[in-house]
Amino acid sequence: MKMYFVKLLMVNFFAVLLPNTVISQHYLIPTRFSQSPTPPRPCYSNPDNWSALPSKDDPADLCPHGYYHDQDGAEADVFFIHPTTYTEKPKTQYAWNHDLRDAKLNNVVDNSATQFQASAFNLAGKVYVPRYRQAHYSVFLTQYPEDKKAALDTAYGDVARAFQYFLDNQNQGRPFIIASHSQGTIHAARLLQDYVLNKPLQSQLVAAYIPGMAVPQDSLPGLPPCAHDSSTGCFLSWSSYEKGYTPPYYELALARAVCVNPISWERNESYIPKSLQKGAVLRPFHLPLPQICDAQVHGGILWVTKPRFRGSWLWTDKNYHMGDINLFYLDIRENAALRVRSFLQQK
Repeated sequence: MKMYFVKLLMVNFFAVLLPNTVISQHYLIPTRFSQSPTPPRPCYSNPDNWSALPSKDDPADLCPHGYYHDQDGAEADVFFIHPTTYTEKPKTQYAWNHDLRDAKLNNVVDNSATQFQASAFNLAGKVYVPRYRQAHYSVFLTQYPEDKKAALDTAYGDVARAFQYFLDNQNQGRPFIIASHSQGTIHAARLLQDYVLNKPLQSQLVAAYIPGMAVPQDSLPGLPPCAHDSSTGCFLSWSSYEKGYTPPYYELALARAVCVNPISWERNESYIPKSLQKGAVLRPFHLPLPQICDAQVHGGILWVTKPRFRGSWLWTDKNYHMGDINLFYLDIRENAALRVRSFLQQK
C-alpha cells in the first residue's frame, strides 16, 4: 500500500483551537516500541469507548450560536476519526499508544477534536467518533520506521474494529461520510482501502473528507477526488499553509497530493476571496467568525492569507495544519449537508 502521506511531519492543531494557550514542545519517546506494553484493546459495545454517539449527549452535538444539528432526523451517518492529541510525555507505562482508561486525555479528545471538528458534520448526519489507541506523536519523529508502523497499526486496528461495529450494529445500510484529520486521515485512507473501495459498501459512501495529510490520488484507486460542491462517491483533502509559503518537505508527498479548495470545493487554482467563505469556528466555540480567510489551491497545498481573529497575533507558524477544519468549519458544515442531499436525490 502506498502511504506517502505518512511521511509528512505534522504540527499540533491546538494552536488554533486554544489560541491563548502555550503549547509545550512535542515529546519524543526515548524507548523502543518493543520495550513498551500495549494498553488494553477497547470493546466498542461499551459506549464509554466512543467520544460521540447519536445516543449520547456529547460535544459532537454542539453547534455555534445560530446553528442547529439534525442528528435526530438525519438520513446519513458520519464516522469521524480524530487527530493526534497524545503529544506529551506519557504518564504511564503505555508509552506508544493512548491508554483509553486515561480520562484526562479522553477529555482532551472530547473537548477539542470532537467538539471543534466532528461537530462540523452534525447537520449532515448522525455523528460517531470512536476512541482509539492513537499513536503518540513520536511516530512522526522517530528514526525507527518499525516503531512508527507498530504504533500506527495498533491505532488502526481499533479504528477498523470500531468501523466494523458501526456497520454491524448502528449503520443499518444508511449512506455515510468518512471524515478525519491528521493522524485520523492516515487511518481513514487505510479504512477506505480495506472496507470500501471496490466493495459493495462503496455504494453507501457519500464522500470522504480527509484533510491534514498528503493523500496522492493513486493511493485511493477507484475513489476519485470530488469535482465540485455536490459530487458524491469521492474524496476531499487539503493541507493549509500561509499564502506564499511552500514547506521544505513539499516534494516528499505534498507535490503529489490531491488538494480541494474548501470554499469553492473545486481543485482548480482560482483565488477564492474571503467574502465567499462561510466562516471559521475557533474559541469561543459559540461565536462563529464569518469571512475571515481566503483560499487558493497551489499545487498540492492550500494557500490561506493569515486570518485575523482574537489572539491571532500569537499564531506565527506558516503551517496552518491546526486550522484545516476549524478555519473552514461552516463551509464544511454546509457542504457535507449538500452532498448528503445530492446523494439521496440520486437514489
